[in-house]
Amino acid sequence: MASQTFIFDFDSTLVAFETLELLAEIALPSGAEGDAARDEIARLTDKAMAGEVKFEDALRRRLQRLELRHEHVAAAAERSVSALTPSVARNETFFRDHAERIYILSGGFREVIAPVAERLGLSSQHILANDLTYDPEGRVTGVDWSNPVSRAGGKAEAVRALNLQGDVVLVGDGWTDAEVRLAGAVDRFYAFTEVVRRPTVVAAADAEARSLDEVLHAEGVAGRWSFPRSRLKVLLLENVHPAAVARLKEEGYSVETETGALDEEALIARLQGVHVLGVRSKTQVSRRVIEASERLVAVGAFCIGVNQIDLEAASERGVAVFNAPYSNTRSVVELAIGLAIALIRDVADKSAAMHRGEWNKSATGSRELRGKTLGIVGYGAIGSQLSVLAEALGMRVIFHDLTERLALGNARRVGSLDRLLSEADVVSLHVDGRAENAGLIGAPQLSRMKPGALLLNLSRGHVVEVGALAQALGSGRIGGAAVDVFPEEPRANGEPFDSPLCGLRNVILTPHIGGSTEEAQEAIAEFAAERLLGFLNRGDTTFSVNLPNVQLSDVTGGHRLLHIHRNQPGVLAALNQALSEAGLNILGQHLKTDERIGYVIADVDGDYDPKALDGLKAVPGTLRFRHLR
Repeated sequence: MASQTFIFDFDSTLVAFETLELLAEIALPSGAEGDAARDEIARLTDKAMAGEVKFEDALRRRLQRLELRHEHVAAAAERSVSALTPSVARNETFFRDHAERIYILSGGFREVIAPVAERLGLSSQHILANDLTYDPEGRVTGVDWSNPVSRAGGKAEAVRALNLQGDVVLVGDGWTDAEVRLAGAVDRFYAFTEVVRRPTVVAAADAEARSLDEVLHAEGVAGRWSFPRSRLKVLLLENVHPAAVARLKEEGYSVETETGALDEEALIARLQGVHVLGVRSKTQVSRRVIEASERLVAVGAFCIGVNQIDLEAASERGVAVFNAPYSNTRSVVELAIGLAIALIRDVADKSAAMHRGEWNKSATGSRELRGKTLGIVGYGAIGSQLSVLAEALGMRVIFHDLTERLALGNARRVGSLDRLLSEADVVSLHVDGRAENAGLIGAPQLSRMKPGALLLNLSRGHVVEVGALAQALGSGRIGGAAVDVFPEEPRANGEPFDSPLCGLRNVILTPHIGGSTEEAQEAIAEFAAERLLGFLNRGDTTFSVNLPNVQLSDVTGGHRLLHIHRNQPGVLAALNQALSEAGLNILGQHLKTDERIGYVIADVDGDYDPKALDGLKAVPGTLRFRHLR
């Protein structure tokens, strides 16, 4: 560590709460009176931290409203240990390793701060804070008002009394921290905004820090990461589940969201400076988008399919693409079963008639699924699970897939699509979005289906020629259809939708909701977010759909160099030559290739000249280079 001394504020900096607000939550009763007191205390805290009210005045008024006892303070102290700010918790090693040059300076209370200081390995002698006073019955009577930190401007006085040598760096979120810098008592002041952002404090600071990682990076100190994650931007489109947002933010990344999809021009503009993109099924991530997004390192498809992403272009730029191939399987399967039952019982039309006031109690055209044949086209994760549930309902199951698949239960594989269509009473499509599947079901295929058979499409919109399906339904050749996906879909809710299938009898149309259950969306969010984090944090490409898959552990005790390159002769030799010339000591190395891309991961000792990395970036065939620590 350099010669800096670091001084940290406590409330909303080391911990993610304001002490007096926490005490209010603990000590004040529930109900209107307690709520009013809590609101007043929160307002006074904000005014004091923004410099609108003298600190000592706000402190007196808040203590008077609280009527604290020793047990309240003890409870707050106990809770404080588990309430570290996320970036502080990630960097606990920094505090322990450099405890002799780290102080805590706070207008809060020593009793609450002490357990946190102990967890971080800091000496109790390095806590500059208020000391509470008590009466014989354990009631708080105030603070030691002779302590300089109990009054405005007192923090600067306390810092000067330390007589520190070298650069002094202060990290805090409130106006009393800014006052220390304005008084010239420290060399640099970072306005810490991970918990709360106060514009007046930011304006008075030398720099804004959205996490402790930014402070350590700016000060040239080894922290948890070589580059602050809060400077890495993540853009999530199409209402990606909040669980993904929370997980990525928890890891320190800067996350922005959009509710709908973006067209190509808007997406290119929005991606400037963005490192990670998250989409669902509507946003088209074209070659032009990828080539125009220089900082993009990863794309997450928060869905099963990736046909909306130009995988070849992504590979050529070293951009990793991930999806969530299994997370919404159950949701799609349950919808397919429900739609099949609704169609075979003519539920949709009977319900519509009832809403018009028409009563038509008849068994004509209403049948059971039991004993019928279900033909599944595409026997992957969804198709195979549908097979199991359909058999449980008493259906006979046949399936067709171009890939060799293990039949589950009593399901039987058939060798051709035509044979499946001719045997099945219900046909359910579960193929992927590859271009070869466009028009898989057209007029010729529909003519080969059993008269009155039902068709379900919960796969991709381009798989079925909807015009041909509309004609087959109108003629009565097809008895009913349920369609969840369409060749052209609105980009956002509220936009108009039209299809030749609209208004036809015994046709159920749903707005691409096969995987849209709360459970599925949360599972997708968690899975895709973890895949992105694995790549960003460790270089792990497990489940990547376009790069060689390499499973990696966390970086420990060194730096990790990640080199994605074209799979061409001589690259590995050139990389090792560059590593040797740079004098890098290799702790471990991995190589994985496919027919187009090579991926080298080298863990090295951290003691090297950063300029040494330039040789690795210059190796012919390099597509992307990153380093982690």
